[in-house]
Amino acid sequence: MRSMSVRASGSQGACRSRNPFFGVTPERALCMTAAGTVADEKLKGRKEAQGVRKRGARAWVQSFEEIPHTGKYGWVNLMKFWRQGYFRQLHKHMEGTFNALGPIYREHVGTQKTVNIILPSDIAELFQSEGRLPQRMTLKPWATHREIRQHSKGIFLKNGEEWRSDRVLLNKEVLMSSAVQRFIPLLDEVARDFCKMLQKKVEREGIGQKGKRSLTVDPSPDLFRFALEAICNVLYGERIGLFSSSPSLESQKFIWAVEQMLATTPPLLYLPHQLLLHIGASLWTQHATAWDNIFSHADARIQKCYRRLSSFQGQGSKAEAAGGQYPGVLGQLMEKGQLSLDLIKANITELMAGGVDTTAVPLQFAFFELGRNPEVQEKVRQQVRTSWALADGDPLVALQGAPLLRGIIKEVLRLYPVGITVNRMPVKDIILQNYRVPAGTTVSVCLYPMGRSSDVFDDPMRFDPGRWSSGKGGQRISGFRSLAFGFGARQCVGRRIAENEMQLLLMHILLNFNISVLSTEDIKTTHTLILQPETPPKITFSKL
Repeated sequence: MRSMSVRASGSQGACRSRNPFFGVTPERALCMTAAGTVADEKLKGRKEAQGVRKRGARAWVQSFEEIPHTGKYGWVNLMKFWRQGYFRQLHKHMEGTFNALGPIYREHVGTQKTVNIILPSDIAELFQSEGRLPQRMTLKPWATHREIRQHSKGIFLKNGEEWRSDRVLLNKEVLMSSAVQRFIPLLDEVARDFCKMLQKKVEREGIGQKGKRSLTVDPSPDLFRFALEAICNVLYGERIGLFSSSPSLESQKFIWAVEQMLATTPPLLYLPHQLLLHIGASLWTQHATAWDNIFSHADARIQKCYRRLSSFQGQGSKAEAAGGQYPGVLGQLMEKGQLSLDLIKANITELMAGGVDTTAVPLQFAFFELGRNPEVQEKVRQQVRTSWALADGDPLVALQGAPLLRGIIKEVLRLYPVGITVNRMPVKDIILQNYRVPAGTTVSVCLYPMGRSSDVFDDPMRFDPGRWSSGKGGQRISGFRSLAFGFGARQCVGRRIAENEMQLLLMHILLNFNISVLSTEDIKTTHTLILQPETPPKITFSKL
């Protein structure tokens, strides 16, 4: 893998060779024309890298229209996206465009207009301009589905005061430290059971001497089941049995529906989906059907949990009636009664749908990177063993004593961000790279190219969980460089569940298995609504 270095625009009349778009033949690249647009030109050789423009480098602020862009005509650009396959390689398209145009550019594709940025200093400006009620781009295909099916919208699809009031209540149940302490044991239980299942599989199907067997597998199917089992245990306070010899077909259908929903979302973001809905286009039908299946499955889980919790009425709190066990996020929300049942259903469904791929896929990448970096793996294992020995079986204490586990998650999401952008709509005009960006403009932080940029990270292609330790090498890591879960008041509401879920599984895997890979070559990635491997890597698990 190569590192990416952002380069700023030179004089507007100069054409400079840069890394080409994904899918464009090697003889052609992007360059700036005098009008500030992107045009195809013969590759003339790479010029010397120019420094990124710093604020104050020019005596005047340039207009929004002067921001470099990839073409004025949205529908022409959309056809190019479709023809070149950019929807599935959007992360590579962004990387190539930043290399061509510098640290900021505009893009107009179909119905979508964005300003894309990459540097932490610009992200800080964006964060400071988001205001009390941060707004981000609404995923209109999702919102349209809720409207035509008359479902309530969860906080992911809301803005304004309505978003804030619901978000404050949800934060108490999934983000605050008191909530983390309640659900950590449930996540730890699932992680332990996953390891037990894997141990049995290695012993049954692996090669080598008994007790020291190894097994090479594609772990992705089991990781998806793990992720769904874990999120359901946290949301509903009960297990759904996905590690059994005959897991539920309905649960597998839910996983397939989530994957179909993610795959059909990106093209719908750029198309007039209301028109597609009107003409009954197959793309919209597939998307809506996937969401229908997600809601149907979630509703069945919610109704079952609701009946179980309702049976405890009159017996004190639901937690006490359940024998002191944590009743899950759903039980907590129902007991407090501060959200309507429809809003609880909407948010629980969104958390459930968002809690599968967003942890299962990063875990695939984590296993791969640990497997091809054995020195890193052993260093983390030694820290985990020491922490586990001192924790006396307390998983939260064990995680606190092994910060490299968190470093692994940050490194994986730096190199392979699940969602490749974080966007905001500033509430006031802001200046980015000496360009004025009007209030209300959708500004996207592009995480994949940022994570691989040598202007942002030292030796960016090196997998180094220790880089996130405070003060290492004098590099300031904290300032808007780890953004896979977003930032500020609109950061991912489920981030504490996801972070702890992944760390706990890695902890138990490292305590029980050595991880290796058959090939250390870079993984080819593809983009649906999330970044994932084109082909899941084969991982070898060897019992310790």
